[in-house]
Amino acid sequence: MIRKSFLTAAFVAFAFTLGVQADHHGSDAGFKAIFNGKDLSGWKGNPKFWSVKDGAITGRTTADNPTVPNTFIVWEDGKVDNFELRLKYKIVGDNEKGQANSGIQYRSTLLDAEKFIVSGYQADFEAGTTYSGILYEERERGILALRGEQVVLEPQVPGKKGAKKIVTGSVGKSEEIQAAIKANQWNDYTIIARGNHLVHIINGRKTVEITDNDPKERAMSGILALQLHQGPPMTVQFKDIKLKRLPLTHAKKLVMIAGKPSHGPLLHEFNAGVQLLDNCLQQGQDKVLSAVYLNGWPKDPTAFDNADGVFFYMDGRQKHEIAQTRERIAQIDALAAKGVGIGCAHYGVEVEPGVLGDQFKRWIGGHYEHEYSCNPLWSPDYQNLPVHPITRGVKPFKVLDEWYFNMRFRDQLTGVKPILMAAPSDEVRNGPYVYPKGPYPHIQANKGLPETMMWAVDRPDGGRGFGFTGGHYHVNWANDDYRKTLLNALVWMTGSEAPKGGIESTVSNELLMSNLDPKPDPRKRQKAKPKAKKKAAAEPVKGSKKK
Repeated sequence: MIRKSFLTAAFVAFAFTLGVQADHHGSDAGFKAIFNGKDLSGWKGNPKFWSVKDGAITGRTTADNPTVPNTFIVWEDGKVDNFELRLKYKIVGDNEKGQANSGIQYRSTLLDAEKFIVSGYQADFEAGTTYSGILYEERERGILALRGEQVVLEPQVPGKKGAKKIVTGSVGKSEEIQAAIKANQWNDYTIIARGNHLVHIINGRKTVEITDNDPKERAMSGILALQLHQGPPMTVQFKDIKLKRLPLTHAKKLVMIAGKPSHGPLLHEFNAGVQLLDNCLQQGQDKVLSAVYLNGWPKDPTAFDNADGVFFYMDGRQKHEIAQTRERIAQIDALAAKGVGIGCAHYGVEVEPGVLGDQFKRWIGGHYEHEYSCNPLWSPDYQNLPVHPITRGVKPFKVLDEWYFNMRFRDQLTGVKPILMAAPSDEVRNGPYVYPKGPYPHIQANKGLPETMMWAVDRPDGGRGFGFTGGHYHVNWANDDYRKTLLNALVWMTGSEAPKGGIESTVSNELLMSNLDPKPDPRKRQKAKPKAKKKAAAEPVKGSKKK
């Protein structure tokens, strides 16, 4: 069994090496800058140590301003999974011995956001001659590969610390690799991570190659950060930082985008909602790796580059994040044309008819249309669930929510598969709706007929799409079947599928109430409002009320 794993690792490493040799000598196609060369936009670290000088992120310690422990500056705009990173670095020891050490953290964890303490994989470098290019795991397993080593990491014996490291070959002589590194000058560093295969390259010379076969200890995604090491005074600089995302090899990639804060407490909790869903996906499956972007459109220029599915949970209509620019519409349309799945929840299914409405019909099969669709608060009784991967393990349920219905679907519902259906009572059809109050004669005319509150499509381009009109009340995520329905849809939309029993997860009250946006209670705001002394306040402009 061990011999077989070595042979497999050796074969994969050989194939990976061929790809690396092609990649690091290739063009800049697909690479995007994640540092603007002017300021620390998108990066966060202790300003006592970090600044921008001469177009480079600069970390500096002095005898009067040391750092204890190691400190880091963190890229805040996204996380990394499969990727290639290219940058230039320069490190100088501002002390008698010329000592200095630093590194590039990737797929790492931010342990302390206030003190900027990080753990995880580190591509090491120094002002000395020993450690540049090694793989070190900060605050974890320690040195995983010395310079020049080709290594396989296996699960450690229970009770024993550190890594079970097996050196399977060499990528070059350490002293020859060191000879190509320029002291006190700019050097090129490349990091390539594909699944559990990791490669470091300095100035075109591969320094280490690792296959991490330890499923409990390895990291498949995490933050990117730059290190300033404790110790003697030093200066470290980074510039020309470019990132290229690579397709996932071990799972599908789901990008979840939460809209900006909206409505009152526990309503439209987009940021808390996607983080809860992300937590539940991590609990219940390993076929899909999710990346979460909060508070609107991602600042990460690479956010969609290796996505298999994109989920939008946000305000809709004119406020929809996709609707803000033509470039965004074109970007999502290009993703859909490549077969990337698109899913939308609650207000995120509403867009204006016309250009974007037509796109939604292509992407997800339909959309909410103002004064054609309606949005009452009601409790559909979902008793008859269709046979579909989205309904796996879902039992009939009934939940009060602002369930939209009468969507503007494709003509004759072409390709649209209803998932959640129920018949509204006459009282629901007669209103009032949330906004406008209604009732609409065309909604009343369909009394007794079932309506669709969630649907799915398999697109001709090979992609999948869905719309889910629930998601108004945050507390509904505590309902197992309500939650499982959407979790199954998120997995299905990426091109994967939930297991027979669906995506299992548990939501504690602590998880449910975490990450909520700070929102004033509208009732308290009304009570605190001072009385008008002269003239009553003007009535709101007609049509200004929002869902």
